[in-house]
This record gives sequence, structure tokens and C-alpha cells, in this order.
Amino acid sequence: MGVLSSSVSITQYRVEGTIEDSFLETVVDSLTNNAIREIDNEPEDKSVGWTSLESPFKPDFSGSSYIFGTHLIFSLRIDKKSIPTKIVNKHLKMAIDKRLEQSERESLHRNEKSEIKDEVIRRLYMRMPATPNMYDLIWNYEEKLLWFLCSQKAANEELETLFTKTFKLSLIRMFPYTAAQLTGGLTDLEKDNMEKLSPSTFYRGQHA
Repeated sequence: MGVLSSSVSITQYRVEGTIEDSFLETVVDSLTNNAIREIDNEPEDKSVGWTSLESPFKPDFSGSSYIFGTHLIFSLRIDKKSIPTKIVNKHLKMAIDKRLEQSERESLHRNEKSEIKDEVIRRLYMRMPATPNMYDLIWNYEEKLLWFLCSQKAANEELETLFTKTFKLSLIRMFPYTAAQLTGGLTDLEKDNMEKLSPSTFYRGQHA
């Protein structure tokens, strides 16, 4: 989901922690070192990494094309391969039949079948191109706020994991409760009182 889309879903985060060294230089090095790795012609089924907004299929973090004042704009890219079960079963049956014919046996041991299946899946992954998915994000590094243009649970979890690994910073998802706690300007007493609150259930009643 992109910044320029006509409609977007947004998850807001609070960025916890500080980059002690030169901020922009550290960010460039960190993004480059954790850029998306291509897995076409590779046996892996998934790759997760950063890419640039302008060239998502050729990540380039040199220069300042992703810097807008106090905001950084770049993308999380998740590449996945998915092989239909029927395709796996077809090639597995062919491989087992070939092994039986070559060995002149009537059956194979369970471990042998498992090894053949692993090899079949590995070969299929190497032949299958990955499907890329891009999710843009906007990071206001002075205000320590980040907006991720996606609300899918799996993508958000990948973002949180990779962001911490890349920058050694933590992301706190800004639900109404956390927003009030972190940015609401509440006193200690008000925070204590808020922690004692319990959810209420509202019912739509009929008016007389």
C-alpha cells in the first residue's frame, strides 16, 4: 500500500530509543545493510527487507531522495513464494515413482519420502518467482512518530521485528490507551486512574 494511493490504512507507532551516532549516516548504513534480498532462483520461500520508494525493485538509499525535512519515507518489502498443494503432490508422486523405478523396489521408507519431498519443494521454490508486496512508511524522527501504511497483522509484525533489528529502536503501536499514556500529557495521578479503568459495553436500545 503506497503513500500516493487514493485510500490507505494507517498504523501509528511511537519510536522508543535514540540513535547516538550521526543520525542520517546511521540510517543510510542500516537501511542498506538490511535492504530486501532477491530470492528468485533461490530455494527460500520468503524475504523481508527495506526498499526505496522511487525504485522498489532496485533499492538505493544514497543521496537524500527519501528525506523530506524531518521525515523519512521508505518502504518495507515482503517477497513470498507460495506453491499450490496439488503442484507439490504432482511432482512428489513423479519423484517417488522415479526413485522406485531406479531402485527396483515396491515402497520407500518414511524418512526417504520426507527427504524426497524436501528436495521437490526446494526445486520448485528455485523455479518460482517471488510475489513482492510493498508497504510505505513515514518516520518523523524528531517527534519519534512513525506511520505505517498498512494495518495487516502479519505485515505489522514484520515491520516491528525488522525495524528493531535494523535500528536497535523499539516500536510501540499507538492504540488510544498507549496514545493517552505517551502523548496525552497526563499527570502521574491521571495515568494511575486510567490504569484502573475497565471497558464498558454499550447496547443500542429502543427509544419509547
